[in-house]
Amino acid sequence: MPIRDARITRLIERIGEHYRMNISNRFIRPALLQLPIEKQSWDLIETLTEKVEQYQYQGYHYDELYRQIAACSRFVGHARRDLAPGLRNRLSSGSSSSEKVLRDMAVNNFGSNLQLFADLVNELYVNLVELDKAEAKGKRPVYLSIPELQDIGRLLVGN
Repeated sequence: MPIRDARITRLIERIGEHYRMNISNRFIRPALLQLPIEKQSWDLIETLTEKVEQYQYQGYHYDELYRQIAACSRFVGHARRDLAPGLRNRLSSGSSSSEKVLRDMAVNNFGSNLQLFADLVNELYVNLVELDKAEAKGKRPVYLSIPELQDIGRLLVGN
């Protein structure tokens, strides 16, 4: 059954906008591509963060959204561990002083922007599980059948 919940859709829109503006922007993207993340996960992240219009009409499916959330949580885990500590060293310096200022702002705010992204993805996960349980009506909710979701909390919260 497709999900057309307005709260879920708004949250996905916020996640996509934040990701495009603050995580995968022109300054940070070259370093993101160096992360050891498989293509399937990148595709799932892209679907969640960039293809919102496509799903607004047809609705989302639980299993797809859960897999996208799992991919985002793996991304957050890798970015925290492998990218954030040495991000400045991975990026080439900009050619103009205004480019350097913008790049430095992106680098300096990456940790807090990554945390906000993780918080938004976690909020989506919690809301989706609530909706999943409510719609299950005595049946087994979808999230219980997806093993990748077991590490979500650890990866998003950072413990």
